[in-house]
Amino acid sequence: ISPAYISVTYGAGGTTQDRTKGIVTRIKDETGLSPVAHLTCVGASRDELAALLADYRAAGIENILALRGDAPEGLDRFEAVAGGFSYATDLIAFLREQGDFSIACATYPEGHPESAGGVADDIRYLKLKQDNGADAAVTQYFFDNDAFFRFRDACRAAGITLPIIPGIMPIGNYDQIVRFSSMCGASIPAWLHEQMQPIRDDLEAVKALGIELAAKQCRELLQAGVPGLHFYTLNKSEATIAIRNQLTDLL
Repeated sequence: ISPAYISVTYGAGGTTQDRTKGIVTRIKDETGLSPVAHLTCVGASRDELAALLADYRAAGIENILALRGDAPEGLDRFEAVAGGFSYATDLIAFLREQGDFSIACATYPEGHPESAGGVADDIRYLKLKQDNGADAAVTQYFFDNDAFFRFRDACRAAGITLPIIPGIMPIGNYDQIVRFSSMCGASIPAWLHEQMQPIRDDLEAVKALGIELAAKQCRELLQAGVPGLHFYTLNKSEATIAIRNQLTDLL
């Protein structure tokens, strides 16, 4: 079963923009799979982004994941460059003007870590992203499906109709996930701590349990009718393949 798409990120602070362009072009030309290029507001002006998008159009790249992006290394908070964008909502509106791209955006079912208003702010901004031209949303990873279901239902009540694709992070290194989660606002439930803590120094055991738990999470999400699953692979595909192989009856 082939993936519906393969997304290609930027490096920290948008530092690998040219490499991202090269990889998505190779994916399209050499594999026949559908690439999604990440595009952020970091370190690029409106004119520079327009030039990059022209290159994507010429290469036949149709799918963009539009993000604000994280602050470059050494800075405490995000700052737009001269002539650039401060928010993903503005980048999405700009993208919609640039051509017939399919635009995905990000959303946080447990609230963006910089958001004072928590989940309510994320719902409001997701509605604005939809209104500005986003076609679909991919969530930050989460481990509590109930949090996702509450978020999805609240989004629908707020008039958000675009597909909301849950983000899945198979755990391969527990200490790393704890660190990531503290930065991105993803909560780690007590039951997950209880299962992972005793084996956290045994990476093979962590990886096996991570696959088991993620497969169970994905099965529940698919049975609840989600439009798809977005796996954060961290450039390691083995866990994602193993999870997919456990879900073939639902795919």
